[in-house]
Amino acid sequence: MLKTALHYSHDLLKEVVTEGDLVIDGTVGNGNDTLFLAELVGETGTVIGFDVQEQAIQTTQTKLDEAGLNKQVALYQQGHETLAHVIPSDKKVKAAIFNLGYLPKSDKTIITQSHTTLKALADLLELTEDLGRIIVVIYYGHDGGEIEKEAVLDFVRQIPQTQCNVLSYQFINQKNNPPILITIEKKSQKIN
Repeated sequence: MLKTALHYSHDLLKEVVTEGDLVIDGTVGNGNDTLFLAELVGETGTVIGFDVQEQAIQTTQTKLDEAGLNKQVALYQQGHETLAHVIPSDKKVKAAIFNLGYLPKSDKTIITQSHTTLKALADLLELTEDLGRIIVVIYYGHDGGEIEKEAVLDFVRQIPQTQCNVLSYQFINQKNNPPILITIEKKSQKIN
């Protein structure tokens, strides 16, 4: 069976993230990706997670505590557009994931916004190490979602192919706005 965007995003992360890496969860939500990333980086790695909603931070912290994976995670109740101010200046990011839209089973009027998402993505293009990946799962079947979807797709289409490979993955025959998974893989910039 073809994989859902969620399962495929985890496969794409597993291919590049190893113990000791620095990774970003740009939208911690209910904590599932944060927990997954914490397992991948192990005790010597770091996960930095962002969410504007206190509920998301608390839910995620509880999951991390219960799993014993809280030592390698730093959660920030602030927008992902601030990530460049939080990432240590001497570090490069191996991978990042974003789930755009709203927090499931929560207030559907609190959504990610294109201007903050594009700022975070632009900063990550500079902060991600060679062969690192930025994964964006776009949920757009809500008010304002179509605007962010188009902004993100326009942004990634303009990334020079000499700098990154960009993949789009979506089921195109499903109802109810199936999510679009975008993967940006930074190419090696080393000169041979």
